[in-house]
Amino acid sequence: MAAGGGLLDACGGFRSTIFDETSALAARHEAINLGQGFPDQDGPAHMVAAAHRALDAGLNQYTPAVGSPRLRKAIADQQERTQGRILDPETQVLVTVGAAEGLTAALLSVVRAGDDVVVLEPYYDLYAAVVSFIGATLRTIPLRPPHFRPEAQDIHNAFSSRATAVLLNDPHNPTGTVLAPDDARLIAQLAVEHDAVIITDEVYEHLRFVGNHVSVAATNNRSLLGSEPADLTLAHQVAERTLVVSSASKTLRATGWRIGWVTGPGHLIIGVRAVKTYLTHSPAAPLQDAVAAGLEDSCQWVRDLATEQGERSRMVAETLHELGLSVAEPCGSYYVVADYSPLYQRWGVSDSTELAAALIERAGVALLPISAFASPVNAGLYDGWMRVAACKQTATLEQAMQRLRKHLQ
Repeated sequence: MAAGGGLLDACGGFRSTIFDETSALAARHEAINLGQGFPDQDGPAHMVAAAHRALDAGLNQYTPAVGSPRLRKAIADQQERTQGRILDPETQVLVTVGAAEGLTAALLSVVRAGDDVVVLEPYYDLYAAVVSFIGATLRTIPLRPPHFRPEAQDIHNAFSSRATAVLLNDPHNPTGTVLAPDDARLIAQLAVEHDAVIITDEVYEHLRFVGNHVSVAATNNRSLLGSEPADLTLAHQVAERTLVVSSASKTLRATGWRIGWVTGPGHLIIGVRAVKTYLTHSPAAPLQDAVAAGLEDSCQWVRDLATEQGERSRMVAETLHELGLSVAEPCGSYYVVADYSPLYQRWGVSDSTELAAALIERAGVALLPISAFASPVNAGLYDGWMRVAACKQTATLEQAMQRLRKHLQ
């Protein structure tokens, strides 16, 4: 798992993650850290108050391994409200210790050594680590700069008779883009043809600000899958093979609470549940109750969050564009990516890793190189592209942009 996650150096020793290394360097230079994707503001006040009440009420022991009944119902209700998915809280909803455990358990439940897992690239580093741990092979579909869309041939090339799972992240980390309907449709068709399970990482489902997010698991997804009879059949085939992973971390600004969930057809959830039970028993009981309260009464708060995040991401994108950088349009998630390679010669650096260190030391702003989220064979595609986590308060982002203006103009 350490090797798959890029945590071994050339001599086989352990090294830190790119997140830890960037944060440590940023702290030494008192840089504004826009590397990691966590907000610096709390979630809904009534949710935080509910956590206090749950602690005072004595909800401090194990819940059922599948999660508290109240939270499972709140998740099912939220999915029906936002995606039109009708879920049985008893058999089709599983609460996990964050989305990371949900993704890990989902992969472990369907993938075996020697299998292929198809994934969009660049990708969250956990994906490669878990696939490597299983003994499977990651087959990537590169999202090609500057618009970060895949080519149809790349999609076809990623699938083989060994493909047992497809891992989709939409809206996308680290690029801030969203999957175009035509691309999603082709991937879904190939997953059905190869009898592969689709695992969707939708932790940013409520942070889309260009168009509306519609899960591939939603059978009423006409814009994604079309409206012909054959398309409707495909929609149901996709829903019956899709596990959707999400969490309170991004939706409710509660990254430290580690409350996530997996939803999907019962015949798949039962396998995820079996694996999850041997990873951890259940997440923190009082926080499950608080997240349930958050999901039950945060519709307007979540809509406002998406509007606010869109404004912040566009402000960052416009500033970087004004500085002469090529910027991918931010459509969702926390992230804005731009090509900083024009700085290489001027700053005397040769790659994204050196540039990231130089930005911290000279400009006092910490960003992450997109190449750190790519496989070695495709890392060169993303050389020069850096990720801004635009999830901080507006004043913090404005200060960071001022620093970049000073050193990049």
